[in-house]
Amino acid sequence: MTTGWDVDRAATVLRRAEDDRADRGPVTDEWPELDLETAYRVQDEVLRRKVAEGRRVTGVKLGLTSRAKQERMGIDSPLTAWLTDDMPLDGPLAVGSLIHPRVEPEIVFVLGERLSGPDVTAARAMSAVARVGAGLEVIDSRYTDFKFTLPDVVADNASSARYVTGGTWHEAGAFDLAAEECALEIDGETVDTATGAAVQGHPAEALALAANTLSRRGIALEPGWIVLTGGLTDAVFARPGNTISARFANLGTVALRCD
Repeated sequence: MTTGWDVDRAATVLRRAEDDRADRGPVTDEWPELDLETAYRVQDEVLRRKVAEGRRVTGVKLGLTSRAKQERMGIDSPLTAWLTDDMPLDGPLAVGSLIHPRVEPEIVFVLGERLSGPDVTAARAMSAVARVGAGLEVIDSRYTDFKFTLPDVVADNASSARYVTGGTWHEAGAFDLAAEECALEIDGETVDTATGAAVQGHPAEALALAANTLSRRGIALEPGWIVLTGGLTDAVFARPGNTISARFANLGTVALRCD
């Protein structure tokens, strides 16, 4: 491999970019040998350091769950990343606390039981879900202009930053989540729409893929974990003064004010 680059250095560089709120070029520009397996090792090393500092794993998120995004990146399944207890928002988003945040609507699961692959089906995945709700994820790539390769974004924990969930939760089987309609709004104006089918055909398919993918690394999804199943629409930039909302047909509305 290229002299001077390894998992430890990549984790250090990405963690520094996050802490300093300073974007940079893709790691693969300097470490072209970085592959997907190694990128997940970088992701896990960043998580290990955060846990050592006192943070707690609270769930997982999926990225690149839409077919269109997968085709653009040349892959055929989503990627997984970690959620920690410093990511939920309980008030406005301080835009200046991040680099260049964007926001996207999500269908959110809370697990009621342990879910471990391999061979998890969508039906089995849904049976492990305790409740479902509406969410907005704030993504914030550490790479300039959100330009990266697949290993880059995996190493960067799928551009994770913050998220917020709505105040209402529902039983997992209460609605047809594939048909669940969502409108993304900025300051009350609809800018995009989608249904739950935008996420792998059904959010449960994304959850099953997460369980099966993580099982190859010896990881199971645990009871109580939050699962962000993937963006239903393209993400929009968060700008000070904006209120960004996701209005779901049945799951309710979740809103985020940007300061």
